Amino acid sequence: MPDVVVPPILRDGLGRTPAGREWIDRLPVLVDRARERWGLRLAEPFTNGSASWCAPATLGDGGRAVLKVSFPHDEARDEAVALRAWHGHGVPELLGSQPEDWALLLARIEPGTPLSDTAGSAQERLTAAAGVARALWSVPGDVPVPSMVEVCAGWADLLEDRGARHGVDVGVAAGLLRTLPGSSDVLVHGDLNPGNILAAGDRWLAIDPKPLRGDPAYDLWPLLEQIDDPFLHASPVRVLRARVTLLSGLLDLDPDRVAAWGFARSVESALWVWDHLEDEPGGRRDLAQAHVWEQLLG
Repeated sequence: MPDVVVPPILRDGLGRTPAGREWIDRLPVLVDRARERWGLRLAEPFTNGSASWCAPATLGDGGRAVLKVSFPHDEARDEAVALRAWHGHGVPELLGSQPEDWALLLARIEPGTPLSDTAGSAQERLTAAAGVARALWSVPGDVPVPSMVEVCAGWADLLEDRGARHGVDVGVAAGLLRTLPGSSDVLVHGDLNPGNILAAGDRWLAIDPKPLRGDPAYDLWPLLEQIDDPFLHASPVRVLRARVTLLSGLLDLDPDRVAAWGFARSVESALWVWDHLEDEPGGRRDLAQAHVWEQLLG
């Protein structure tokens, strides 16, 4: 069996946990099964995936693809279901899947440059991202992926518990997590950050979905915060307000809902950093950024 190169990001991340080490030990078998199943020639793996092993692949007919073998976790469970529903609209085409191995074969995106690494103003890049979001949200939500209502209710419970233990008032954010999701039933990406939007010739495609059914405004927080760092600007409130206005107008969304999701998700993320990562300084920093979002609430 050929050797399988494991990128440092996997060894230094997942590889520090017992389940991650066990999965990494099994990777040669999983990759070799996929190689035989689909008749692949594999190149060196990509080096930037923290929860999956991905490598360029060449098919027997010369077609170009990517093999993705994910570490088994809930957020990756329904990726193939969502990709089939999108059927190449806003995402790479799904060429094959092997659920028991958590393996996917995807059409390769070329040149594959992330939106986060491209030139252009924040406004230009957000406009490009809006086109991807519009394509993804065009699919009806009657797809068997987790309900945002249920997922966010669980997050709200956990947020309240963490807030109580760390002396942080999270009541408004928890309330928003319980009330915002149920306004619609759209199939959303779930992790639509600029690093997950890749150039595909003259268009853009999204990768690595964590799909949910619910309110499309949920999807925009990572774009608004990560297209560049708004908190480095002289007036982060003004920058975020302009970005919310731009994307809301392009996507026909209520800007107040977009801002509310930004606040709720940033508070949830901050308490996760504080509690799960045991990083109180990082959690407090992120809470300060969440309070910038709070100033945008109507």
